[in-house]
Formats: sequence, C-alpha cells, structure tokens
Amino acid sequence: MEQFSSLRNECPLQKDCDWKPLYTTTGNYPGLQVAECQTCKLQALSPRPDQTELYTKDYYQGKAEYSYIDERTAKPFFRYVWKARLQNIKRFVKSGHFLDIGSSFGGFLEVAKEDGFHIQGVEISEYAAKYANANQIPTFHGNLFDAKFPTSSFDVITLVEVIEHIENPNLFFQELTRILKPGGLLLLQTANFEGWQAKNEASHYHYYMPGHVFYYSDTLLKKILTGFGFGSFVSYFGVDFPLVAKLKKARGSFQSWKDYRHWFRISFYHFRSQWKTKGYPLTSSYVLYAFKQ
Repeated sequence: MEQFSSLRNECPLQKDCDWKPLYTTTGNYPGLQVAECQTCKLQALSPRPDQTELYTKDYYQGKAEYSYIDERTAKPFFRYVWKARLQNIKRFVKSGHFLDIGSSFGGFLEVAKEDGFHIQGVEISEYAAKYANANQIPTFHGNLFDAKFPTSSFDVITLVEVIEHIENPNLFFQELTRILKPGGLLLLQTANFEGWQAKNEASHYHYYMPGHVFYYSDTLLKKILTGFGFGSFVSYFGVDFPLVAKLKKARGSFQSWKDYRHWFRISFYHFRSQWKTKGYPLTSSYVLYAFKQ
C-alpha cells in the first residue's frame, strides 16, 4: 500500500516488507494507527505525528499531554538506578568512552563520569542539552547523524527508552555500528513486543504513544543487530539491575507512608518480568546488551 512505502525504506531487516494495518490504539493515546510487517513482524506508527513538534520544553518538564518525567525533581532517587546500571555495565566494559543517546539533562552521564568513563551525550531538545552543558555534561544538541562522531569512537553506547523514538532505524543502526568500537557494548532498553503484557493488552498497550515510531521484540533486535555485525547478546527480561534500586528510586515520588504500599506492586512486577510461559516473558519490560564483533 502507498501509505506504507516509506516504512519499506526505513526497515532495518528485509526490504520486501508487506505492511498492513494492525490496530487503532485504544489506550492512553487512542486513535493512533499501528501497522505490522507481515514478513518480519516489526510494528510501526503509520501515519506518524510530526516528531519535531513533540519534544518541547513542556515535554521535558512533564507539562505536555505527551511528556517526560523530569528527572531533576527527584535526582537523588534516580541515581540509585543509574548507579546500579553502571555497576552491571562495568561487568562487561570497565572503562572508556561512553555515549548516551537521548541523554536528557545528563543525570545518567554524570554518574558514568563519576565511575571513570569519558562521557558524551546526544539530545534533540535544546532545552535539555543547554541545561546539561551548563552542568559540565558535554551534550551535542541535535540528532546522532549531525554529531558526526569519528568511526569507532565509543566503548559503550546506551539508548534508554530511545530506540522506539527513532525514525529510519535502518540508517540509525548503521550509524550506531560505525561509531561503536569492536567489542563495544550497545545497551537498548525498550518494550519487548513478544512479552505477554504487550500481546494481551494489544491495542490498549500503554507503550503505543505519539513519540514511539517503531516497536521491537527480543527476537527482532537480535536479528537486526546480527545483520549489522553484532556477535553476542545478553537479554534482561525486566531490567538489568536489582530490585532494591527500583524500590529506592520509587521513594522519590512518595508523598506519605501509605505510598510504601507501591513497593509490593513494583516487586511483583519485577519478579513477573523474569517468569516465562510458552517461551515468552509475562511482561514486556526489557533490556538488551549487544556486543559488536
């Protein structure tokens, strides 16, 4: 169909894609159109909102209809998760040059710097990038292609809840591969659409939102990255850090002692994420560590 012609060019897998309508969303952002490739099962928004209009100052301050949680309001609590994630990353890469794409206000990079990494951020929001640079977190304002980093620049590249925002993933994965060193680590956190949470909630799944352009799975991401020269993978169904870090982070939003009841819900979800039935995890929370050959 003509409306899906651009998706064929953007696909990081087969170019013989057969895109067909899948859902009209019914969840938090009803009315979005989701298509699915019948060849590889990649999903995408089509048509998609104008991405350049989504990431305003209000988005980063949590004031827009479609918005981001402002990490600065509870930074000491976010640091528990950032530090726990860095501990896990250092099991594989002890030091070197660290790039965070979609780095926002730079909190995660600040922790990486404290841990001995040479840091660099990429952030499309002028508002967020300006704040990070003012706080000595080197951040390129713009997209990854415009940054023009030299080949094999980074030992670690992280995209935390970012890859689903990226238009033309075919070119984007090429650029990630080019700038990552051989043996380097690429960390992707996104939703796993093979998880039962996404399958069961279908058109009502909360991850369907205006800024999310492509929707992946564990199988798809490994297949894509294998084609770009990645040779080994570690999949985390749930997250790549311990539950205790999650619980400590959650305290940042608590208003009274009654809010500690949320710890039971968080703990239950955390453990469910690691359970499988019929070969697939019960939830769709997911982090992939991919290593370039």
